[in-house]
Parts: sequence; structure tokens; C-alpha cells
Amino acid sequence: MSQWKRIQQLEIRHLEHVDYLYDDNFPMDIRQGLASWIEAQDWESASNDETVAAVMFNNLLSQMEKVRTQEQNFLQRHNMKIIHQQLQVKYSSNPALMARAISSCLKEERRILDSACLQEQGPLEKSLQNSVALERQKNMDNRVGVIRGSVQLMDQAVKFIEDMQDDFDFRYKTLQSRDATERNSDLMKQEVTRLQEMLNRLDYKRKEILSKMDVVVKEIDDVVTSQLYPELQDWRRRQQIAAIGGPQLTGLEQLQNWFTLMVQSLFQIKRQLDKLGELVLKVTYESDPIPLQRPQMEERVKFLLYHLIKSSFVVEKQPCMPTHPQKPLIIKTGVQFTTKVRLLVKLPEVDYQLKVKTTFDKDLPPGRVRQFFILTNNTKVMDIEDFSDGCLSVEFRHLQLKEKKYINGTKGNEGLLSVTEELHSLNFEACFTVQGLNIDLETCSLPLVVISNVSQLPGGWASVMWYNLLTDEPKNLCFFANPPRFCAQATRGLDKQQLTMLGEKLLGQHVSCSDYQVSWSRFSKENSPGKPFSFWMWLDSILELIKKHLLPVWSENYIMGFVSKETERTLLKDKEPGTFLLRFSESHLGGITFTWVDRGDNGEVKFNSVEPYTKNRLSALPFADIIRDYKVISDGVVPENPLKFLYPDIPKDEAFGRLYNSQPSKGETGETGQGKEARHNVHDTFISNFVKTGLNLLNKHIFTSSVFPKCNSFSTRAYRL
Repeated sequence: MSQWKRIQQLEIRHLEHVDYLYDDNFPMDIRQGLASWIEAQDWESASNDETVAAVMFNNLLSQMEKVRTQEQNFLQRHNMKIIHQQLQVKYSSNPALMARAISSCLKEERRILDSACLQEQGPLEKSLQNSVALERQKNMDNRVGVIRGSVQLMDQAVKFIEDMQDDFDFRYKTLQSRDATERNSDLMKQEVTRLQEMLNRLDYKRKEILSKMDVVVKEIDDVVTSQLYPELQDWRRRQQIAAIGGPQLTGLEQLQNWFTLMVQSLFQIKRQLDKLGELVLKVTYESDPIPLQRPQMEERVKFLLYHLIKSSFVVEKQPCMPTHPQKPLIIKTGVQFTTKVRLLVKLPEVDYQLKVKTTFDKDLPPGRVRQFFILTNNTKVMDIEDFSDGCLSVEFRHLQLKEKKYINGTKGNEGLLSVTEELHSLNFEACFTVQGLNIDLETCSLPLVVISNVSQLPGGWASVMWYNLLTDEPKNLCFFANPPRFCAQATRGLDKQQLTMLGEKLLGQHVSCSDYQVSWSRFSKENSPGKPFSFWMWLDSILELIKKHLLPVWSENYIMGFVSKETERTLLKDKEPGTFLLRFSESHLGGITFTWVDRGDNGEVKFNSVEPYTKNRLSALPFADIIRDYKVISDGVVPENPLKFLYPDIPKDEAFGRLYNSQPSKGETGETGQGKEARHNVHDTFISNFVKTGLNLLNKHIFTSSVFPKCNSFSTRAYRL
């Protein structure tokens, strides 16, 4: 079934998100009329190649003309003609832009399909939802199993050669011990012929085992290069996304199993080569294949072992302060933090003390002013973990940083980058010795932000998020010297009006957002127009408010959160008096307010809002109780609660009843006032894992750059953030 047909079978709530993908950049009429043809093209490649894009653009126009001539409906033919002309004007000079638009829409369709499928699955199905990954894992297991079986058979073959050689050696020495007068006898000649046949067979078996070893070593090399290393790289990338609130990281046990089996197989082959070397010392002959082929093959085996074992040294848990477990990779000076490294190779020979040393900023970029050192013990011994099937690991639980002081007793002056833009790293080193191999192990953490005050935490978290979304480089400490722009596209959770609000907050009300990329400075450093704080500070304060004070209400999807003033009034003006919306404040950091509709004696519609509730007030009383007990004092009128219906028409107590935490009080009172400006509307669930990490902008959503299509993202096709 084509992707477009699958899309059309989705529920209406998912189709609404599909609708947001299509506009004049790529009309849905074209998607519908050329569905099969569009899905058969490689738009991703075309978006990076102007020549290919031009050819595909002309092919698209030809396909459109063909469909138009076959269309029976006059109006539809007319629409197709207009679209044809519009696309020519828009993309003739830049066909790659069209390819990017189509590629983007197809990707978002797939994400919406995956999302819909995931929501329909049960717990067991969710664990098995990625059929491609499962198939890849199955293929890897099969190849590793075949390699292990081949290596075991080679063990038997080497033993057979050893027995054959021992038999030959015994017969040969027996013949040599005979008296010289007997050597010309027929019996002796038969024995010499028999020995020659045995030598010929021995030579054949030696060549055969070396040939089999060559095949197996090449297969190991291919599996490691084409599958194992990509799997490790994929795990590292998922670790980055998990660090900023993505799905819980899994798969390390499977990686350890593959690494261990590959290394065990290579060590077994190395021992087989050693045994062949011993056999040569006892029996050799002209054109013996072992002295000719063994050295080169042994070097290949050692090379693979060296790089496999070095790659198996990984940071299992990135550095994190226990006081802020949901915001890893941010370290405050003087505060303890933890981290953990692991060796993905389990060998009995290495079950001894393997010391790991940590070093901070081993490769500090030039020009970096602030420098730090580890105040506590920086060396520990790896130990065997019983619960992880015997892997070697070590967890540093009490590391602490201190900033270096200069000779005059001062600290470093400010550099070109701000404190939260300076990236640092924690290195781990160990010396691995086994079966004659000495390997220097080294790995490093993801880039860290070092702060000296908790007030720098939001800025540090913005840097951690920006880095891990936009690059998979493990150690680009100069990233913020020239940070890339964020160009991503959303899947679900926000509609056009919601994205319009975010676009206006970032870019201004009169800037087209269709192809705009948001810079790091605009996102995190520059103040929003007319505000004393940046977009990120505003957003982060809302996320913290949700996480600490609004989660019960938020989880019920009762907070619209972002509504423009015009949309707010449009939604409320025709509703019953007392209908209200919950929205976030734009003028206060971390504030939530509500607006309700009322009517005067002459029928005039009035909109009323309250001063935003911040963490200070919400710490004293749950928000649901505030809504229940809110009262308005008017001239000569008994105080009453004006909040009757949660938009669109849900009775207040029906919506919030089970969230009330206390008995009704005399209530909060407030003066009526005109509705204050608010922005943006959220109908769908809006934060998931980022509630846990402070970056939960979207319920059941994860930020990610469009460069990394496995992850969800920040905006829809209306924005390139």
C-alpha cells in the first residue's frame, strides 16, 4: 500500500496534521494526483544536486500536464493549470528548493504514520514497533552466529592438521631412524611414497585452513565496518537525544554481545594462527603456505582487535549532577557530579584491575580562558557488574570541578564566548593488556557546559540542547564559535496558529517563516522585542512551571497555553458567558493566566483576564484549586466565580473535579479587567520527555534537527527552526 493511501486511512486528528504540511510550496492536489510517482522518486538526493533537481522538476511538470489532460472535471483541470503555472514561477530558478519541500513533506508523513501506529500499539507492540531495526538486529545476529560457527569449525580443522602432522612427523622420524641398508628396499620406497602423499595432503589442508581463515576474517571486517560500527554510532546518537529528553536509551547489552563475540572470534583465530606457527617449527617444506600467509593475516587480526577494543570503551552515563538529574552535561563548580564508563568486551583474561583515569579538558581549544581541574580523586578501577552479565565498568560518583586561578590570584578574564557557550569535555583513559596486545583505551564525554551559579542553568541547558540537536560530533568544543542555524520541521502537537505565535516570538510579526532559519543568537541570547528576556528564557520558564506546578492540569490537555489575542477573542466571543481559556503569559517569565468571556447589560462582549500566576503563588495552592475558588468582586455584588466552562464547553467541575486537592476555601478574589494579550493555542498533547529534562516544549514531542530524521522536531512545514 502506498504511503499516501495509508495517510488517507488515518483518523481525522492525524489528518489535521497532514493538512498543515501542504500549502502553495507543495499543494496537496499534486500530492494526491501524483502520489505513486512522487513516492518513487529520490527527492532527498535531488535536494542536494541542482542538476538532478532540475531534471526531476521538469519531470514533475510533465507528469502534472499528463494528469491534467486526463482529468474529466473542468474545475480540477483549471486548478491543475494554475498550480502548474505557479510552480514554474516559484521553482524554475531554484528547483532544489522544490525537492527539499517535497522531501520534507514525505518525511513528515512518515513520522505522522509512525506516531499514529505507536499510539495504537500496546506495551508489547511498542517494544517491537521498529521492524526495520529488528530486521537489522536479526541479520546481525545471524551473521555473528555464522562467524562463530565457522571459527569453531576452524578449531577442529587446526586440531585435525595437528594430528595429521604428528602422524607424518612420527612416520618420517621412524623412517629416518632405519638403517641405511634398508632404505633402498621396496618396503622403504612404499613408505616414502606414503609420506609424500601425507605431505601433499598436509599441504592441501594448510592451504585450506588459511583460505577459510581469510574468508572469515574478511567477513568479520565487513560485519564490523558495515554493521557493528554503524550500530555503535546509532547508539551514540540516541544517547545524545536521550540526554536532552528523548526516549530512554537501550541497546547497550546487545552491542556488548556483538562486540564480545567478534573479539572472542578474532582472539580464537589469533590462537589458531599461533598454533599454525608452532606447527611450522616442527614440519615445514618448500612453498609452505603458513610462513607466506600467516604474518599478513596475523597483522589483519591484530588490527581488527585493536580498533574493536578501542571502540568498545564508551561513556555509558554522561556526566550529570545528582541535584539536576534531568539536565545532564551541565556541571557547576564545587558540586559533585557522576559519570560512568564501560568496556563492551567481556573476556575472562581481563578480569583484573583495569585502572581508568579521568582528565578534564585534555584537548582545550586555543584561546580558551577559563580552565578547570578535577578536585577529587580522578582514578578508579573497573569492576565486574553481575547484573550486566559480567561487563567491566566503573562509575565515578564524587567528581568535582574547581576553576584554576592565575599567579595574581584572579580567575580568567571573559573570552569571546559566554560561560554557557564554552564547551568542555571529560576524558577517560586506561591501558588494556591481553594475550600479548597492549591497547591504550580512550573515550570522552559529550561536550559539557560548566557554570558557577544556578542562574546560568537555563542558558547552559539551551547550549546543551542546541549542540546535541544539530550535530553528532562527539567533541566539537568550538561549536559555538560559529553555531549552525536550527532548521527543523514538526510532526504533530502544534497547528498553524500555534506555530505563527512561535514564529512571531522569534522573528517578528511581519517576517515570512516559510524558509526562515533561526540563529542561535536569536533563539537564546537576544531579548525578544519589547521584553527584558530572550525567547529561550521565556520558553524554559514555562517548561519549568509545567513540570513543577501544572503537570496534572497539563496532562489532561486543559491548558491551551499559547493563543494570539485575535484568536482568543474569536474562540470566546460566541461562547456562553463564563467560558474561559488557560494560557501562558508573554509579559512574565513562568506565568499562567486565564481569560473568560462575559456580556454586559447591552449584550456587549467583554473579555477579562487575571494577573499571571507564577511559581510563588502556585507553590502555595494547586492551580486546579485556584480555578475552583476564584472569585470576582464587583460593585455591590456578592463575590462569585465567573469561571463556568473550560473552552469549548466543558463544565469547570467536570474538567477539574478530580484534580482538586483541598476543600473549597473562601477563594481568591480579583478585580475584573480587560483581557490581556496572550498567544498560541495547543489542542494536542504537548510535552513528554522534555518535561523531564526542562526542554519539554511539545507534549509527546522531541526537538530534533531535520538533519537527523530519526528524531521528532520543533515546528511544522510553516517554520524552518
